[in-house]
Amino acid sequence: MPTAEMTTSPLDRGAAPAVLTQLRYVPQRRWTASRFNARTLHEDGRILLWNTLSGAVSEFLPQHRDAVLALLGGDGVPEPLDGMARHLAQRGFLVPGDMDEVGRFRMLFGQQQWRSDILQMILLASEDCNFRCVYCYEKFRNGTMRPEVRQGVRALVEQRAPRLRELSAGWFGGEPLYGWEAIEELAPFFRATADRHGLAFTSHMTTNGYLLTEERATRLLEWGTNSYQITVDGMAEEHDCKRVGRDGSGTWHTIMENLRAMKQRRADFKITVRVNFDRDNYLRLGPFLEQLSEDFAGDRRFALRFRQVGKWGGPNDDALNTCGISEHRFVLDELRSEAIERGLRPEGGIDAVASPGSQVCYAGRPYHFIVGATGKLMKCTVVLDDLPENVVGRIHPDGRLEVDDANLLKWVAPHFETDSLCQTCYVLPGCQGAACPLTRITEGERTCCSVKSNLKREMRFNLDAVTRARQAALAAAPRPAAAPEPEPVAAGG
Repeated sequence: MPTAEMTTSPLDRGAAPAVLTQLRYVPQRRWTASRFNARTLHEDGRILLWNTLSGAVSEFLPQHRDAVLALLGGDGVPEPLDGMARHLAQRGFLVPGDMDEVGRFRMLFGQQQWRSDILQMILLASEDCNFRCVYCYEKFRNGTMRPEVRQGVRALVEQRAPRLRELSAGWFGGEPLYGWEAIEELAPFFRATADRHGLAFTSHMTTNGYLLTEERATRLLEWGTNSYQITVDGMAEEHDCKRVGRDGSGTWHTIMENLRAMKQRRADFKITVRVNFDRDNYLRLGPFLEQLSEDFAGDRRFALRFRQVGKWGGPNDDALNTCGISEHRFVLDELRSEAIERGLRPEGGIDAVASPGSQVCYAGRPYHFIVGATGKLMKCTVVLDDLPENVVGRIHPDGRLEVDDANLLKWVAPHFETDSLCQTCYVLPGCQGAACPLTRITEGERTCCSVKSNLKREMRFNLDAVTRARQAALAAAPRPAAAPEPEPVAAGG
């Protein structure tokens, strides 16, 4: 119904003349597909969209596919948006046509990269190890972290804590549990300091699992170390040939018993069982997956991570029978499928890497350091102090960080700004040009994040996971009670 002002002049009704306001013409804004969209079609007709800037991941059923594709194609959608168009805009798949998305990414990058309220450390509790794995690259030059280094770490955390929001302590080696003295001193200190200052605290450990006894596991969990990666390379006959004790002994049975003991706990934790594969063992991993299924299927605290053996700089590199690129992808798909069939939870899909910055290597963040056993500050756990550029400073007993700015800049500089391919990449918000700063330093080349190299495969993995979750939910849902049988009618005369 038109208003009175639209049908009769206010002046004819005796109103005082109003100051004329000439309205400026505003062209109708159009919304177009984001340049940071990725999508894949499943064979059953579903479509999966991922926007790497907003982090949104959305599945659309076959009956909506054509409408979604039409909205994301062409020359845009005019305002006002409604229905499906509004949903796509809210999730970041449609953006205003005049939006500078790269500029928006740069702002997000700055907010994530240059934070002073986060401190992340990987501590080499011991640079020595009780294993001598055939593919290992480490040199084992130092033992347990020195007392003066531990003193410096404590002083650093005490000084920084009042200005922090987040504190993260990772344990690495060598074998970190070989340096239990350092862990026993620092781990409870980190937890107490975080609690005292109200910090978000996380702690994880990469361990071979041999020394993860029940007593130590109890204490680590009390200290907040509740995420572990433990490598087991198949059944005992395979594993004990590759991950042998430094005295020549087998290690498989001890590790598996420690894992089974963890399963008996009620505590909340995450253990990722890493399985390294090469041409020698991947065809023989089936029995091991069956063993893992028997021990851990159905326990969501346990996950699987399949990784190909690489030539990482160790003395046995020339003898390693590694997989090629296409072979590696085929084997990975086969192993993940076998694991899923056995009720296990292999890593895969894009959920864990969907949010902006989630594919940036920790070495690329300026607030992240490796603290070596002798006090060296480093960035990358693959090269440690074998690469001079990886040593970016030293920690002193009073907590002072002596930093080599020139070396540090090589790791944390915004490399995407000088890389034209990065600037046109739809996965840029995820890796920010820093999926692997090491290759930029040593080879002058970028390494794209793995999810980009296998994007369609990983997105379809997501869709299959959604299908399995729906099927499981339907199977678990209570069935409606059957209608009662009618009472029999007696025949009579």
